[in-house]
Amino acid sequence: MALLRTASASDLGPVIESESVTLRTPQMSDYPAWAELRAQSREFLTPWEPLWATDELSRASFRRRVRHYLRDLREDVGYALFIFTVSTGTLVGGLTLCNVRRGVTQSCTLGYWIGAKYANQGYMTAAVRAVIPFVFDSLELHRLEAACLPANTASVRLLEKTGFKREGLARRYLRINGAWQDHLLYALLDTDTCR
Repeated sequence: MALLRTASASDLGPVIESESVTLRTPQMSDYPAWAELRAQSREFLTPWEPLWATDELSRASFRRRVRHYLRDLREDVGYALFIFTVSTGTLVGGLTLCNVRRGVTQSCTLGYWIGAKYANQGYMTAAVRAVIPFVFDSLELHRLEAACLPANTASVRLLEKTGFKREGLARRYLRINGAWQDHLLYALLDTDTCR
C-alpha cells in the first residue's frame, strides 16, 4: 500500500493504492460510472442502505453529494473515497470515513458499498485493508468503528477478516431500508496487532 498524497484544504483529497485497488475522492467526472453501477446494483444494495431519494441517481443529486464530500474533507470530518480496480480503472464501489472526532476520542466510522457484479471478488477487503494505514498513520486516529446488520454475513466476514473486533449490539441503531434496525458494532484500534 502506498499513500500517494494526503488531503489538504487545497487538494482534492487522498489517493490510496494497493495491489488491486485505488481509492480516491469522488469527482463530477465519475458521475456516469457511479450512476450506472448504482442503478445496476439497486436491488443488491437496498436491503443494507437507507431509503434512496426519488432523485438518488440524478446528476444534481450527485453534484450535491460531491460538494458535501469536499466540505467534509476540508473540515476534516469525513473522507469519501471511490474504489477503482488497478487493472482497468473500473469503479467498483465506495468507502467512507465519516464522523471524524478529534479531541479525547480520535475516532471515525467506516461505511462501504460494492457494486453487485463486483461483490465477493476481494475488492472491498483490499480497500478496507488499504484505508486502515491512512486512518491510523495519516489521520492519526486511535479508533476505527463500523456497524453492520446481523444478517449481512458478507459484512460480518469482511470486518472480521480485516481485523475488526465485535464489541456489541446497538438496538435500532440505524434506519436502513425504511426501518430502524439493530446493528453489530465493530472496532479496530491503532494498537491492534492484526492491523
